[in-house]
Amino acid sequence: MKKAQPRIVIIGGGTGMPVLLRGLKKYPVDITAIVTVADDGGSSGRLRNDLHIPPPGDIRNVLAALSDVEPLIEEMFQHRFNTSNELSGHSLGNLILAAMTSITGNFTHAIQEMSKVLNVRGKVLPAANQSVVLHAEMEDGTIVSGESKIPFSGKKIKRVFLTPNKIKALPETISAIRQADLIIIGPGSLYTSILPNLLVPKLGSEVCRSKAKKVYICNIMTQAGETYNYTASEHVKAIYDHMSCAFMNTILVNNKEIPANIQERYSEEMSQPVLFDVDRLQELGLEVMHGEIVSLKDDKIRHDTKEVAKMLYSLLMNERENK
Repeated sequence: MKKAQPRIVIIGGGTGMPVLLRGLKKYPVDITAIVTVADDGGSSGRLRNDLHIPPPGDIRNVLAALSDVEPLIEEMFQHRFNTSNELSGHSLGNLILAAMTSITGNFTHAIQEMSKVLNVRGKVLPAANQSVVLHAEMEDGTIVSGESKIPFSGKKIKRVFLTPNKIKALPETISAIRQADLIIIGPGSLYTSILPNLLVPKLGSEVCRSKAKKVYICNIMTQAGETYNYTASEHVKAIYDHMSCAFMNTILVNNKEIPANIQERYSEEMSQPVLFDVDRLQELGLEVMHGEIVSLKDDKIRHDTKEVAKMLYSLLMNERENK
């Protein structure tokens, strides 16, 4: 009997998740991407406010990354209008998702229908089937509300939390987490892309309870307004502090040198390479996997999608063999 494909659940949002998915979809794995719905900036924020739907932007990028269509179709889906009227700044994919939500009356159904149209490899699920608002309590006690405003407060984040108080995780996300062989957290902004997923009640507790191997793909660079000066272990600690459980088995860290001229450019944006404090990570009980996982295309620092996918797949295969 043919063995079922191993099941991978990826939890995140922002720009890091689609990069990783483009590499992973080339492997014989069953992918479920769980994507944040806390975004309130740009086109997503406008559609969210005007139409009272969850923000479609992060979902759109993930659908495009997992799609298997002609490049021109993907380009059309990702096309952003640059006009002088209210269409300006909206991407066609966001508008289509908004229209689909209106037609089906359900954001999750809209995503499922778009997945068929785009021939998506895997499942794309929102962390919740409703809009959520992300708030940050700063170290001085002030509260900043709205995902897009948090990094610009100029203050250090103490914790983040979601409203409304009643947020329901989708049964499909719970089921995917329970069936997963591997759960990947990240890459993505710690407080505004990763934690808004894990803070959805039941979703976070299911991740804690899951028997699957759990891997954290730590960011390569710190982020101004979120993780300035954070080491890798401080990223992990922040997640654990919010989750009240220590659940990760493995962390993927970069050991490729980032050229000084690129570092210099990033330092102007108050961003520097994350210090991978391996001893401290091991004290936290994490297996540390090193790799040259950086891509420096166009002088932009991104995860190397092929290298990261290869490492994750070999980790998954080892896990299966040892079961």
